[in-house]
Amino acid sequence: MAEDGFGKLIGRKAARRLRARARRDSPWFWLGMLGLVGWSVAIPTLLGVLAGLWLDDVAPSGFSWTLSLLVVGLAVGVLNAWFWVSRESQDPDDQAGGDDGERGPS
Repeated sequence: MAEDGFGKLIGRKAARRLRARARRDSPWFWLGMLGLVGWSVAIPTLLGVLAGLWLDDVAPSGFSWTLSLLVVGLAVGVLNAWFWVSRESQDPDDQAGGDDGERGPS
């Protein structure tokens, strides 16, 4: 039947995707990681700049809100990227969180 062939196709694709995700030496993995790092730094920085521009218009002060919030957004983005890179670079067995019931030495 066509449905049986479709199920096998989906199963093969899912297995291939899981194998590719487990391979940390793949250039596609690292290209995806670069994209993740880039967006996780760029978005908070851009939001900080936009909020700073708005605050410079609404509440002018002796310092630049734009520059201040740019630095804050950049710091938040770098911490966010560091979190994701450290999480993704861990061993996949360590990410399971001990769901298998094993405990370390007490």
